[in-house]
Amino acid sequence: MKQVLVLLIVGSLLSCGAKHEQEKSLSPDAKSVVWQMPDTATYARVGKTKLSDYGFFKGKLANLEPTDRVFPYDINTPLFTDYALKKRFIYLPEGTEITYNEEDVLEFPVGAVLIKNFYYSHEQLEAGTGKILETRLLIHEESGWKALPYLWDPEQTEAYLEITGRQMSVKLASGIGVAYAVPNMQQCKSCHDIGGKIVPIGPSARQLNKVHEEGIENQLAQLVAMGWLKEAPAQDQWPLLVNWEDGSASLKDRARAYLEINCAHCHRKDGPAKNSGLDLTRNAAASTMGVFKAPVAAGKGSGGLKYDIVPGKPDKSILIYRMESNDPAIMMPELGRSIVHKEGVELIKEWVRGME
Repeated sequence: MKQVLVLLIVGSLLSCGAKHEQEKSLSPDAKSVVWQMPDTATYARVGKTKLSDYGFFKGKLANLEPTDRVFPYDINTPLFTDYALKKRFIYLPEGTEITYNEEDVLEFPVGAVLIKNFYYSHEQLEAGTGKILETRLLIHEESGWKALPYLWDPEQTEAYLEITGRQMSVKLASGIGVAYAVPNMQQCKSCHDIGGKIVPIGPSARQLNKVHEEGIENQLAQLVAMGWLKEAPAQDQWPLLVNWEDGSASLKDRARAYLEINCAHCHRKDGPAKNSGLDLTRNAAASTMGVFKAPVAAGKGSGGLKYDIVPGKPDKSILIYRMESNDPAIMMPELGRSIVHKEGVELIKEWVRGME
């Protein structure tokens, strides 16, 4: 018999945080969830304290129904985050435009906001009731991008600014227990740091070159038609990153797409892990990608293995050793997951196994 979902919010917001508490049951048999409201005076210097303050969505907030200047989008290959699903949106101020970029993420104007909601569906949760856990905002200000995480309350009526991070225990219907982590502001920076600056990761032309899961028209074509995207070439010239789950695509393309979104935001020439000499962007050369490449610094993270990738031998490859670990001193990626993505690991194993 399936157990009821237990969603346990751990820890307090701030030691000086507000004193108002609410206890609500997720179901008659579930353990209660303690929710501490944030202290608005403490957070006022950081940003708006509630997601609803921005006016991105109309009607019931949890329906995520966008207002006129908010565009829903999807990407070809998403980042793995403990099997959480995402609903993504772009807010664009009136009178501004996005500039096309063939290689890097699109160039967003000051005032633009990227909105990413992390949730588990009804089918994924043991209790059969979907939950939005957090909403992360990337806000483009004059001084650069600012990352702000918002944590949803158990009643799904509001999301509150949470700058200190939080952990939740989530039980999935598959039986998997997830120690889901909402990042603090510093952790947001560590993943989005390219060349010493916070930048978006997902919304590139090759990732947006697709039909939205709820739409009928290519997303880039929609943005062009709306007058939101400028300097885009003809549609037949748009790059494409394949969906790693698409069995009709080549194994190599699927594996490289998976590594690019899950690893290459750090492992690239201008990323925070550039000192490792490992480049996992989709077009990196075999040597810098890790084939017969020895690690810069051997240690616990190498597992006593010699090379990042050994063609034909996934069990001798450091890359896979680290993907299969949950040890904080070994695991890769370091942030964003608490469990091993078995399907992703099997894909990379199959790719390495087939290398000549």
